[in-house]
Amino acid sequence: MAARLKELYNKEVRKKVQDEFKIKNPMAVPKVEKVVLNMGVGEAIQNAKLLDTAVEELSQITGQKPIITKAKKSIASFKLREGQSIGTMVTLRGEKMYEFLDRLINIALPRVRDFRGVATRSFDGRGNYTLGIRDHLIFPEIDVAKVDKSKGMNITIVTTAKNDEQARFLLRELGMPFGK
Repeated sequence: MAARLKELYNKEVRKKVQDEFKIKNPMAVPKVEKVVLNMGVGEAIQNAKLLDTAVEELSQITGQKPIITKAKKSIASFKLREGQSIGTMVTLRGEKMYEFLDRLINIALPRVRDFRGVATRSFDGRGNYTLGIRDHLIFPEIDVAKVDKSKGMNITIVTTAKNDEQARFLLRELGMPFGK
């Protein structure tokens, strides 16, 4: 069975986007290409166990094993050395991507305290949207009793849209709760 959000895109959203921007070629209609989740764990410099828990929690959220990212340069003031493990990231595509987006939009974001919608100005100019989350406990997959410290993450939604206007319309039609 296909993901709910993918079916919604194929049946309704694709046609709306094509009509809104008067796109003749159906292959040129913008779509979500991938979702990248990045969790930086700066405290992993002193405590390597934090990185292991971050990997485990990110794999619970996404259903896919994340890779460990390493520092590109040494920074003396942060006591950071080149090649040291400082974060985790995972790239979702296809069915897993649509399943994650569905859970993010319909379950996780409404659980944020004092939620008034996500910012509309977080587009990068090429149709990609980046969303910062301060607390990863908004995802229902995480067991709150086992978490020792809440961690933040960045979620980047990469689309094939030519500009921010097309990407904003696409994400709004998919159900992304943009604020005013």
